[in-house]
Amino acid sequence: MNIVSLKDALKNVMRGEVTDDAATRKTVSRDTSLFTRMPELVTYPKDATDVGAIVKEVSRARETGMDISLAARAAGTDMSGGPLTTGVVVSFTEHMNHVLEVGDGYAITEPGVYYRDFEKATLAKGFLLPSYPASREIAAMGGIVANNSGGERTLAYGKTEKYVEELEAVLSDGSRATFKTLTPEEVADKKKLRTLEGDIYRKMDALLTSNAALIEAHRPKVSKNSAGYALWSIRNERTGATNLAKLICGSQGTLALWTKARLALVAPKEHRAMLVIFLHDLATLPEIVNRVLVQRPESFESYDDKTFTFATRFLFDILKQMGLAKAIHLGIEFLPEIEEVLTGGVPKLILMAEFAEDTIEEADKKAVAAQAALADLHLETKIEKNEGESEKYWIVRRESFALLRKSLHGYYASPFIDDFVVPPASYPEFLPKLNTLLDEYKSHFIYTIAGHIGNGNFHIIPLMDLSKEENRNVILELAPKVYELVIREGGTTTGEHNDGIIRTPYLPMLFGAEMVALCAETKEVFDPQNIFNPGKKVGGSFADIKSDMITSMI
Repeated sequence: MNIVSLKDALKNVMRGEVTDDAATRKTVSRDTSLFTRMPELVTYPKDATDVGAIVKEVSRARETGMDISLAARAAGTDMSGGPLTTGVVVSFTEHMNHVLEVGDGYAITEPGVYYRDFEKATLAKGFLLPSYPASREIAAMGGIVANNSGGERTLAYGKTEKYVEELEAVLSDGSRATFKTLTPEEVADKKKLRTLEGDIYRKMDALLTSNAALIEAHRPKVSKNSAGYALWSIRNERTGATNLAKLICGSQGTLALWTKARLALVAPKEHRAMLVIFLHDLATLPEIVNRVLVQRPESFESYDDKTFTFATRFLFDILKQMGLAKAIHLGIEFLPEIEEVLTGGVPKLILMAEFAEDTIEEADKKAVAAQAALADLHLETKIEKNEGESEKYWIVRRESFALLRKSLHGYYASPFIDDFVVPPASYPEFLPKLNTLLDEYKSHFIYTIAGHIGNGNFHIIPLMDLSKEENRNVILELAPKVYELVIREGGTTTGEHNDGIIRTPYLPMLFGAEMVALCAETKEVFDPQNIFNPGKKVGGSFADIKSDMITSMI
């Protein structure tokens, strides 16, 4: 079989569309990562039946000796190269984009729904999925589940995995299965099935049982992780229940293609107060974090002096995107920050602890208590008692890097050390070492550091001129040095953004050979033909990073 005959075969079995149009293929050859992979075909399934048909045809093509695979794609906002493929793209946003139901504390959705639309539907019923990522306005549910996303509210509410209750999915032979919590008796029934689903339950049950100690020993010791396969999340040791949906979540479409998800929701608190801390000395950072966390903030974010300075430099660009009245108000609010930059009094870090409660009085009470707990540390702090007052800090945290990327022409956002997690206790030693290491390469890029300071998740996305080979070489030279620091502190290489092309080769460094072998065995159980997104999670190489990296602005 060749690509023309595969295209014809897909057209015959699908209700949706198939195209090899050059412009379409070019569009989906990119996400927001460093990479580009040009697919052969792009498909737009109408429903799960279409998805199954696509998988069956790709499977048949492989059986004839054709080197072809497929990858799921939703909004394409992934920063790791997760949805990129040289084979067949299965794109969900065109047709499979419906919120099917919102009930009392849950929602049922298809993968092509944009989060912004999902949130409108859930908030209309008084509920929220609190693990939304920073890219909430442009991300879709397919990637949020596939990456096990988490964002600013993860500190209080946990990551997407916690909210995935049930996934309907297409397996690697084109059959369909529903993964949800099963009792040991129900698992025993599944194991009797003479199907791929039955085979998955038989083999995964054996894998989990015989390797329980190894899996537990490699459970990440930090509160956020998207690296590897979450084998430690499948089985509840207290109840004996099993839920393979917890494994599909975060697997980047390498094990199955989910077509419908039931997600738990929370009722969000209505009022917020923010404690802002201006930190000039990192030595007290772990103590600050420990004391503030006692008051259970909903989010605890940070950004560094470079972010602060760039934000004031591009303040006009921030303000001009807003209405005149709002821009004038925020411009006045930013005057003290501008003065700090001009006088050289910029803090090393600005910390934002936001407390959410049912009344503003309760939220303010927690902010005041957290401020009082820091009194003996003699820090510069302030409390913003409503979201209008705290808005400028969120603007800097959320928007400054995007504006920096747009404003510095010839530089490309290069996410390759963008999402590691370390224990907060490591901050005084880790952060100076990190800055020293990054400064060794300052002639190659510009960078800022922002993060979820409450759980040690940092985002560093250098801006680089990727047309220069010496800059591209830095990506493979610097990343292992950063990850060595991270792993030495008991951290993980990715808390939210997942492995993809950029971090899969570092999984042996993070987990060791035995655990990586279990991941490879898991992949084999679900996808023996290796048709689902190969090279992500399992089998990716440093050669992939080098060969697929973009070399110019596109």
